[in-house]
Amino acid sequence: MHASDHFTGLDATVADFWRFALGDLRSNTTRGLLAEFLVQRAVGGDGVREEWAKHDVTAADGTTIEVKSAARLQAWPQRRAAVPRFGGLRSRTWTDGVGHTDVATHHAQVYVFCLHTETDPRAYDALDLDQWQFAALSRAVVEAQGCASLAWPTGLRLAGESAHHRDLAEAVAACLQA
Repeated sequence: MHASDHFTGLDATVADFWRFALGDLRSNTTRGLLAEFLVQRAVGGDGVREEWAKHDVTAADGTTIEVKSAARLQAWPQRRAAVPRFGGLRSRTWTDGVGHTDVATHHAQVYVFCLHTETDPRAYDALDLDQWQFAALSRAVVEAQGCASLAWPTGLRLAGESAHHRDLAEAVAACLQA
């Protein structure tokens, strides 16, 4: 599929649809897709996102990664910046012909928490990688917390420090060595 592909029977392109569906990178669902894309690029993954996969990204070396995103600013008016929290650390998987598993578990080898940090709506730029921070944790570390969600300060403390996008592949690899 290409941005210039035209609909049959409609004066519109795929790019027109993408602008319609993904036009606000501040919205929770769209920001999550963007975060998955950023992580995929950082770890050398490729291919198209698989909606019902057990994990979000597969790195070039085969490492499976679950991506969680949050932001200080939201798409709606706020009185103050949001407290970043990442949910859905455990999930039930879907298998064609079987349906969902009965028990929610952790599936990826590494969890990457992506935080868009900008608090000034006028300066917000989802495409500016300097406005993002990343924290990578191994599945063992996430499982040891015994919780369904993590606040950013907790994830950051467990990771030891945040990583810039350019250093994310190294942070993910370090999780596998621990």
